[in-house]
Amino acid sequence: MSKTYEYIEVSIESSIGIVKLNRPKVLNAINRPMVTEIVTVLEEFDRNDKVKAMVLAGNGRAFAAGADIDEMAEATAIELELLNQFTEWDRLAWVKKPIIGAVQGFALGGGFELALCCDILYAAQDAEFGFPEISLGVMPGAGGTQRLTKLMGKSKAMEWLLTGDRMSAKEALHYGVINRVIPKELLMEETMRFAHKIAKQPPLSLRLIKESVHKAVDYSVYEGMQYERKNFYLLFASKDQKEGMRAFKEKRKPKFEGE
Repeated sequence: MSKTYEYIEVSIESSIGIVKLNRPKVLNAINRPMVTEIVTVLEEFDRNDKVKAMVLAGNGRAFAAGADIDEMAEATAIELELLNQFTEWDRLAWVKKPIIGAVQGFALGGGFELALCCDILYAAQDAEFGFPEISLGVMPGAGGTQRLTKLMGKSKAMEWLLTGDRMSAKEALHYGVINRVIPKELLMEETMRFAHKIAKQPPLSLRLIKESVHKAVDYSVYEGMQYERKNFYLLFASKDQKEGMRAFKEKRKPKFEGE
């Protein structure tokens, strides 16, 4: 992509769209313009037929050490309401293609919330997660209380949120917050390997599986099954379904086109 950004680095490698937070001198502290850039680029990748999956990572020693406190310290409740800044965060939930997060170092506060917006999370051995907002007299505001509770359950999420303690990569793996712990020097290599693996899958199936899994978090089992079934039937209208089953019968690799 030819456009340059102030707070992120953007690239496309084969069929993988890559966004790297790029404020390493302040451990990638998240400010409002950075969020705007992240959301804008991920939405552009979502509309780009050449991009099959996305990777979200951070440059330097941290994924993101939290929100930019200088930007928030003197804000009033009225100002925050009028800014309605979390509307942009909400748009991340509408991205249809898989987002794989690669976390090294700190993912704290808003950085942890951003990581939790990913569909798959890989973490380096030195990764630390947490919501220290309580020590600042506030609380998470971009989905942290909701997403962490749905992942860990009420009691464990309450413990981490009320104490503001940090969670190691090993603990995050144990509680199902992340998918894998990887040596730091191999983090991007392994993340990209996984991204390329799923990018070979039929795009419509990727999209509808992601949608169905997200619905499972909020729906009853019955409602979720009805949603899943609708998507299952819908895929039989695709050329990729015909190609996939024909290739299976012919004992060859399928060639998916996203149609």
